[in-house]
Amino acid sequence: MSRARAAARARHASERTADWLDARLPFHEGGGLLRKAFPDHWSFLLGEIALYSFVVLVLTGVWLTLFFSPTMSEVVYHGSYRPLDGILMSEAYASTLDISFDVRGGLLIRQLHHWAALVFLAAIGVHLLRVFFTGAFRRPREVNWLIGVTLFVLALTEGFAGYSLPDDLLSGTGLRIAQGIMMSIPVVGTYLSFFAFGAEFPGEDLIPRLYALHILLLPGLLLALLSLHLLLVFYLKHTQWAGRGRSERNVVGRPMFPRFTASSGGLFFMVFGVLTILSGVAQINPVWAYGPYRPDVVSTGSQPDWYVGFLEGALRLVPPWETTVAGHTLMWNVLLPAIVLPGALFTVLYAYPFVERRFTGDRAEHHVCERPRDNPVRTGLGVAAVCFYAVLLAAGGNDIVAQTFRVSVNTLTWVFRIALVLLPPLALMVTRRVCLALQEADQERLDKGEETGEVRQTIAGGYEESHEPLDEERRYVLGASGYDMGERRSREDELER
Repeated sequence: MSRARAAARARHASERTADWLDARLPFHEGGGLLRKAFPDHWSFLLGEIALYSFVVLVLTGVWLTLFFSPTMSEVVYHGSYRPLDGILMSEAYASTLDISFDVRGGLLIRQLHHWAALVFLAAIGVHLLRVFFTGAFRRPREVNWLIGVTLFVLALTEGFAGYSLPDDLLSGTGLRIAQGIMMSIPVVGTYLSFFAFGAEFPGEDLIPRLYALHILLLPGLLLALLSLHLLLVFYLKHTQWAGRGRSERNVVGRPMFPRFTASSGGLFFMVFGVLTILSGVAQINPVWAYGPYRPDVVSTGSQPDWYVGFLEGALRLVPPWETTVAGHTLMWNVLLPAIVLPGALFTVLYAYPFVERRFTGDRAEHHVCERPRDNPVRTGLGVAAVCFYAVLLAAGGNDIVAQTFRVSVNTLTWVFRIALVLLPPLALMVTRRVCLALQEADQERLDKGEETGEVRQTIAGGYEESHEPLDEERRYVLGASGYDMGERRSREDELER
């Protein structure tokens, strides 16, 4: 009896709690969200890795703001790092050294923050590639694609701002390049430079301004867009890979609670743990080895973080073209690679969903992912873009590559220039042919079955390989890829025209 009374009291208390919550919050309406289905394919974890890296960034960034001094006032350093004792430097650089050597756990948190930033940008980039190659940007998710690209742009800006704050020799060299890029903009370039730096380079205002952007404006925008992005994911539902029981009208997967919540929570701790291990064993951005920034000194072998390496490579590859018009010098060797090129790249990213819809005439809603091989033109364009980016990224370290392999920098630069022109279209053609070959192989498997590897001699004296029927799941996936080979070829020809 006592057990029954205790159960009744517990049930009554839970009902009262539910009624109290429902009177003040959308408690019962939100209960349906707990059963929302999430696909369990590994490729959908890329976005979660980006999200959890951002969480680590926020946590470590809040801690670092307690010790960092964002000012360029000069002080004489007398901290624990003896090689720089008595050196004149900015307070920003001195406080970075104090965090690294005098604050307990400071170096670990600094490196954890930096590693999280690199993984955050890498995860966003790979997530965007997954969305692009699978066609997950198609209707009704065009707006979410635009939000994702904007998040990538903001993350690039946020990363560069944080990378520049320590005011060491390497980050100062990057700021000097940024100032040269501003100056290359016709007519307004000098005004933009004075506005950003507050005076002649390097000035004393840029670090405080970057600090405000880095800890307030940009994180706020990132948080707002991430929230909107997740809200649209809930509203529009997830895409999913083709399979039995999956269609354009449903989502098959694990319920949000408890299965997805448990696995996603485990992924968060894995991301946190891997980043912490990297921070403890893999040194990154040792600002004490570079020394404080001086405008008359440039460190050798200067390399930016990977996410702006393509800009560095573009600057190194464009020939020294300049034009003087009415007393104004247009520095094409800076304007084209640093302003025009990234502007064109991101414009293409923003416009691609609408351009593809215009040329294909596909205005239907899509909730099932498309295999990359089933859209050879899009896949070829994506691979060509990746090759273009890879050449620029490699060119950003042409001096290091030349020194390592003992080749001429000039020769290597010309190799990269030629590769930048020839490699993307070659990659497009090869990728398209590979996709068509994979389509034919899929069609053959549907028609004849899977090869067993057994070869038999026929009565006529020839040889043939035996086949076994595909299982139902595999037949469904291949059959759900769309249309027959004739339709595919006609569609490809139409897209090419």
